[in-house]
Formats: sequence, C-alpha cells, structure tokens
Amino acid sequence: MGKTLTEKIFSEHTGREVKAGEIVLASVDIAMAQDGTGPLMIKEFQELGFKEVKVPKAFLFIDHASPSPRRELSNSQKLMREFGKQMGVVVFDMGDGISHQVLAERFVRPGDLVVGADSHTCTAGGLGAFGTGMGSTDVAIVFGLGKNWFKVPEAIRVVLEGKLPEGVYAKDVILEIARILGSDGATYKALEFQGSCVEGMDVDDRLTISNMAVEVGAKAGLMPSDEKTREYLKKMGREEDYRELKPDPDAIYEQEIVIDVSKLEPLVALPHYVDNVKRVSEVEKEKIKIDQVFIGTCTNGRLKDLEIALKILRKHGKHPDVRLIVGPASRRVYAEALEKGLIKEFVELGAAIIPPGCGPCVGIHLGVMADGERVLSTQNRNFKGRMGNPEGEIYLGSPAVAAAAAVTGYITDPRRLL
Repeated sequence: MGKTLTEKIFSEHTGREVKAGEIVLASVDIAMAQDGTGPLMIKEFQELGFKEVKVPKAFLFIDHASPSPRRELSNSQKLMREFGKQMGVVVFDMGDGISHQVLAERFVRPGDLVVGADSHTCTAGGLGAFGTGMGSTDVAIVFGLGKNWFKVPEAIRVVLEGKLPEGVYAKDVILEIARILGSDGATYKALEFQGSCVEGMDVDDRLTISNMAVEVGAKAGLMPSDEKTREYLKKMGREEDYRELKPDPDAIYEQEIVIDVSKLEPLVALPHYVDNVKRVSEVEKEKIKIDQVFIGTCTNGRLKDLEIALKILRKHGKHPDVRLIVGPASRRVYAEALEKGLIKEFVELGAAIIPPGCGPCVGIHLGVMADGERVLSTQNRNFKGRMGNPEGEIYLGSPAVAAAAAVTGYITDPRRLL
C-alpha cells in the first residue's frame, strides 16, 4: 500500500513503517520558539530538568515584538538571549526577520520534521517538510529530548489544476480552500497539495499556501519537492539540501478536493473569520472604505509579493487617506528589495517601511488600528482583536488586492488596475 507524504516523513523519523492514525515517538530535525512563546518554553525546559539541547537544529526568534515596544517584553527577550548563549542555541534577533521565512531560506530541507511554538510553522511544508505548531511545553520537550509523541495525521489530497488567471495569486488559492473547507474542515489532518498548478508554482507561492493550512485546522500543508524546490534551495546557496520527495501514486487519502484555479477570481476574507470569503468583484460594489493597508507577514512578505503590489501602486499612486505599511519578511528580503529599488519606490509612494518581523499582524505595535477602522492585510488571520483592537475590522487579501485598496481607498478588484 502506498504512502502519503506525511506517512513517508513520519516513517523516516520513527525508523519504521507507519500509517495515518498511529501514535508514534518521532525524532525532530528543527525546533524553534519565538518571543511570544519562547519565555514559557524556556521556563518549562528548566522546570523539566533538562541540562542540554538535543534537537539537531534549535532556534529562538525575536520577531513578534521587534524592536521591543515595552519594558516587560524587553525583559523576556533578554531571557531568550541569555538562554541562547547558555545552551548554544542560535537567537535570531530584531531585524533578522520572521521565523518561518528565515527557516525556509536557511534551514528547512525536504523530508524534515519541523516543530515550532508557533502555529504557522506549517509554512515549512512549502519545501516538502512536515512543519507543525506545538505548545511551549511540547517544544521544550523537543529541545530537551530531540523527539516527541505525534499522532500521524490523515491527509486530505488537494489537487490544484490549471493556470492562475491574471490578477489571481497563491493567496486567492488558499482563501478558496478556506472557503471550501471552513475554518475547522481539516482539523488534525495534513493537507497535501498536488496538480499541474502546484507543479508550475515557485516556492514563494507554495510557502504562502502552506502557511495558511492551519487556518482550516490542519496540522501541516505539504508540497512535493521537485525541480522548483531545487531552484529555490540553489538560490539560497544550499542546493545540497535538496532531494525529491513525493507521495506514492496509490497513497490513501481521507478525502480529495479538486480545484480548477483557472476559474478563480481575486478573493477577500471578510471579518472576523478566515473562511468568510467573497469574490472581490462582489464586495467592490459595497464601497467598503479601508483606512490602513499592510503588505507583509510570513504569508505574503516575500520579494515577489512586494513586486506584485508595486506593479499596481507605481501606476496609480497611493490614496491620501490610506496608511500603507510595508514589512519585508526577512533581512534577506529587505536587502533584495533595497538592491532592486523597491523600498525607495514604496517610500516615495508614501509607505511606512517597518523592520523585518511580524509587525502589525500580531497587534503588539507598528500599526494598531483605531476604533472603527478597517485594515486590508496580506496576513493569515482576521479574527476580532488580531491586530490589537477588537473594535476594528480586518480584511485579508493578496498583495494585489491590498495594493488596489491602497490606491482607491476601498476594496477594489485589482484586475482593473493592472
């Protein structure tokens, strides 16, 4: 009987053949925590009596409140830096970027088992790894033992066929999946993406889709590794990390979803749920005013996303009443955007550029909205209060949808502005 990608990875990490539904003790390749979850992870690590870090690659990221806006957060970050020095754990500090982007650029390999004290660790699936979020205590155990217990998830096969039309992007694809499955339609399942559309996608787009697998309840969202994966790893200077990894043709899936992406339109998720998805062409008629636009995050803060947004903004300019915030996802993305002149263009258009990190997405600083305001963001979540104010509204869209709103001041179909 054939294996899913999920079953293959867990089989490799348990040293025996396993199948969906089994509870296994699996070794972990990469473990990480960030400044929102890291202090608790460190506390649990110490209380459990661990004296050394045994996971092969362990990292701490200061990306959520970066640079720190408050004294208590500064003290927590100091604790992380001290723990990193004491235990030999690499700490990525302010300005280095968002954990998931940095891991993809520098460390994740096809077939890896990656855990993080952050739900969007599933981003690693874009490179053919099984990435999943865990609680701080579970990650502390991984830091201390190099392994943990897992239930091997059943997998949902998501077949993406066809070619994306102009003005439609990877973000629209995952929003369509959220519309179909709902916010809990894949709870404790793994999404495994296949089809001609996936084969044609570069890794940046794959990372966007894998990143939001958790928004439908999934533990992971995996892409097969192929020549596009090799090209990405080569660009990152680590082609030696590549290997081809695909599910077996006769693998057994819990269910299958087939989407013809050629029929998709630009989509937007309305407050306050990620599965409250509508066509932008439909919502546009309501003339929903947007006060702030945020282009960035671990979902859509890569160089390609900045270029998509600028394609629209440089043609039409920014609306004077819209605040535009741009956040590169990593130091590498920031440097590339500087080198290509993208940052200069954004600044001249009136955007505020924030350091590589999570920024407004987590609602700590760098863009908290006022009561009654509306934000259109390229991030992955829009529940009430996500961006720091439960009296505001968050709309989710692609970089093109975000840029179109920045141009007109309301939710607008970007295809008219290309």
